[in-house]
Amino acid sequence: MNIQKRQITGIVKSVDGKGLAAVTVTEKGMGNKTSTQADGSFRIEVQSQNPVLQFTIVGYQAKDVAVNNNNVLTVQLDTVINAMDEVVVVGYGKQTKQDLTGSVNQLDEKSFRQGAVISADNLIQGKVPGVRVVGNSGEPGGGVDVTIRGVGSIRSGSTPLFVVDGVPLSNENVSPGGQDIGFGSSRPKNPLNFLNTSDIESITVLKDASAAAIYGARGSNGVVIITTKKGKKGEANLTADSYLGFSSVAHKVDVMSAEQYRSAIKDKAFDHGSNTDWQDVVYRTAKTRNNSLSFSKASSTGNYYVSAAQMDQQGIVQNSDFRRTSARVNASESFLDDKRLTVGFNLTASETKDIGVPTSDNTGAFGQLITHTLMANPTRSVFDDKGNFTNFNMNAHYNPMYLLDIYRDNTRTLRALGNLDISFRIIDGLVYKFNLGIDRAMGERNTTIFPNITDLNPRGRFMKYNQNSKNTLLEHYLNYSKLIDKHKIEALAGFSYQKFDNGGNGYTIDGIANKGEGVLPENNPGYAGRPTTATGFSQVNELQSYFTRVNYSYDNRYLLTASLRADGSTRFGKNNKYGYFPSFALGWNIAKENFLKETNWLNDLKFRASWGNTGNQEVQNKITKASYSLAAGNGYYMNDDLALVNGVSVNRTPNPNLKWEVVTQTNFGVDFDLWKGKLYGTLEYYNKTTTDAILNIPSQVLSPTADIWVNIDGKLVNKGFEFLLGSKLINKEGFSWTVDVNGATLQNKIEDLPVSEILSGAIAGPGQSGVNVNIYKSGYAAGSFYLWDYEGVDDKGNYQYSDQRRIIEGALPKFTYGLNSQMYYKAFDFSFSFIGQLGGYNFNNMAMNALNINNLASDRNVSNRYYAPNISPSNNPQISTLYLEKSDFIRLNSVRLGYTIPLVSKKWVQSVGLYVTGQNLWTVTKYSGYDPLINSPRVSNGNQSLGVDYTAYPSAKTFLFGATIKF
Repeated sequence: MNIQKRQITGIVKSVDGKGLAAVTVTEKGMGNKTSTQADGSFRIEVQSQNPVLQFTIVGYQAKDVAVNNNNVLTVQLDTVINAMDEVVVVGYGKQTKQDLTGSVNQLDEKSFRQGAVISADNLIQGKVPGVRVVGNSGEPGGGVDVTIRGVGSIRSGSTPLFVVDGVPLSNENVSPGGQDIGFGSSRPKNPLNFLNTSDIESITVLKDASAAAIYGARGSNGVVIITTKKGKKGEANLTADSYLGFSSVAHKVDVMSAEQYRSAIKDKAFDHGSNTDWQDVVYRTAKTRNNSLSFSKASSTGNYYVSAAQMDQQGIVQNSDFRRTSARVNASESFLDDKRLTVGFNLTASETKDIGVPTSDNTGAFGQLITHTLMANPTRSVFDDKGNFTNFNMNAHYNPMYLLDIYRDNTRTLRALGNLDISFRIIDGLVYKFNLGIDRAMGERNTTIFPNITDLNPRGRFMKYNQNSKNTLLEHYLNYSKLIDKHKIEALAGFSYQKFDNGGNGYTIDGIANKGEGVLPENNPGYAGRPTTATGFSQVNELQSYFTRVNYSYDNRYLLTASLRADGSTRFGKNNKYGYFPSFALGWNIAKENFLKETNWLNDLKFRASWGNTGNQEVQNKITKASYSLAAGNGYYMNDDLALVNGVSVNRTPNPNLKWEVVTQTNFGVDFDLWKGKLYGTLEYYNKTTTDAILNIPSQVLSPTADIWVNIDGKLVNKGFEFLLGSKLINKEGFSWTVDVNGATLQNKIEDLPVSEILSGAIAGPGQSGVNVNIYKSGYAAGSFYLWDYEGVDDKGNYQYSDQRRIIEGALPKFTYGLNSQMYYKAFDFSFSFIGQLGGYNFNNMAMNALNINNLASDRNVSNRYYAPNISPSNNPQISTLYLEKSDFIRLNSVRLGYTIPLVSKKWVQSVGLYVTGQNLWTVTKYSGYDPLINSPRVSNGNQSLGVDYTAYPSAKTFLFGATIKF
């Protein structure tokens, strides 16, 4: 039978009536197809007697339309409802969830953690299974550590790779750390603070090797892709958002009150007659102000987004503060025929100012502000009779308010991140992409202790440190996509070059002017004092990469993904410049099989399996090369004048064979959607093994140095089960309610370590020099504790301990979880989230250092947890299970209630939303420190500490009130 061909024309629109470009129009059963133009119009020649046209585009529900006798069609496509049709950002591209074969979780703006959140990494806390977000300080702008699927390295360097709008960031710090002027050094501020979180549209976490291997040598700890907002089709959108927040300490440590202290002490000379709660004195109700303004628009050929924001967050400790001013421009425009050429531009610039207080994680016997606050005698007063700060007249213990008065610490960081993204469609299905990115940062930190009456630099000291960094990215790659009947092929091939320049310098001045006299040393360092030391460094490292990936699917049922990345790095030895990181993955959309197509309760069901290698290159530069120095101590006398000639010393033994740490990961997953969203989720099992770990270990006999950097033969194994279960409990007009719960187990174990043990977790406090509580040993988990067992007290009140130390597993929690709920009722919205963990322990170094029973014999306060009348104050602190506490907790992490005011007229204002948010409101835990969710940034010989509470800046609970106005 001869079928008369005929032309069908029409237009495809979205729900808002705008034409949709690039919609694929296919005549079902025949294979002929076309695409819509920029205005949504199309033309196709149909060949069958009763033609049916199928309309498909990522982000919208596919639609079949019977042509019948119509030659002109108008088709409307709805946005996706099925979770499997959602678009997910992956490395160097996008995919729908139904095409994914790797372990990927994506959050949009509606799913982010609510509250006054400074850094992007905190937005995903409690939202993604297997991702643990832990602040190492409650200080505004303080550092945050993110770990994905356990600790992947013995060294410090378990942070994932962050990619912002296609630019991979360096994990190097962009601001200087705090220098030691008597309180120990402090960690640099969080490098992600430069991003205004209101500008972020989505955050995608790549967890398994199939998803992360495209980033090769930097993907072993997972990848976090941050995508900022773009203009959307429709009317131009001008949005103003402003909120005011109030913060206070979330939990006070239970130390003795003045009345309790008077009852406990034996020496009445320690009763100074006052009644002071030092935590109430040092901590305050802090204010947070945030104002942002954004403007966005999209046309048929391009889009743009512009924003500006200012944030000022006071810390709950007196004198601490964080301020950020930021601006962003994102723009994209298309040119030539049928939008063949697209040019995109993203730029963000920010200035952050951090005002710090004397806190530290590596202080010694003199302690730091929080230590002095907790152990301050509650019978002392803040001021003496003359109105001056009370002088405690003690060695290694000082009035904490006096410490705040004599200390000044300002950090200023300027950072700009931008990239130019060019896309050119060579032929249908083949697109060339060019990406040029630059990340530039300049940081300056000025730390001052003014002349004082303590033992800490009593003549005063000023330390300045400047740091500069530049990250340059150049990428070329090709994307190819082709649909042949039921076969869909997507291929990627490219080249990447990235160069990292990092340098800094600083100096110290001793004997500065008194506070209030003359000019501040940071403004005029030559006014008073004597320069004593000057330091500096400059480093460059480069990364050259080739990468390829192929995605294949048959009939949207059978999926295959394969990728390979080759990375060459200047950080490694000449014999191992390149590392190769392959991955493979399979997927089966079983719900699309004929025997399940008619099942009403099953919307989607997919099985996934993957295997692959990723790498970790987070090591110091130059460690593969020899290092030498000249020193008079190694010199010799030469010639008749007996002039001393400096001798040469070898500082580092070269190792040309050093190579990447390699993580091999196997992953099995199931994705499902049942009863039209009534139950949906993901189940995953993973096994993640680190080999070729890089460590600095004792060198062989006759080596020029005592230590050498090598790849060891041991393994670090992380494995576990993850789940995310959600339900659209109610989905009616005017009322919807969604709940999801996620959780992850973790089993961590070290195997075949070639050395007997590696110690870390150095303890801070008097008499604790060289003492460690963490141990890395074969057969045990990373971060295990190595302690004496506390066995109670004898009849004289003396502590009793076991004869030998033993290894106690427990720093890493065995189970982490989160629960999130979102509810919309007419003009109201209500959401809340919980987080928690089980099966881990913390070593309370804070209690051991600042609050032990020995304080009652030395005019200091003590924790009620460690006091009993029958315990002798003469007991000295010992690293034992007495200070080992469970870190289990459950926390109401955030709550939000919002209301959108109904407007009679929208001539000037489109919407006005009011909201109140609570953050870190309520925690149930038996841990006696400030926060059971702690991090241990301190390292020992480059190896990280785990689960050690170093008396960090306390965490805060916050209430904020805000308004969002759209014009």
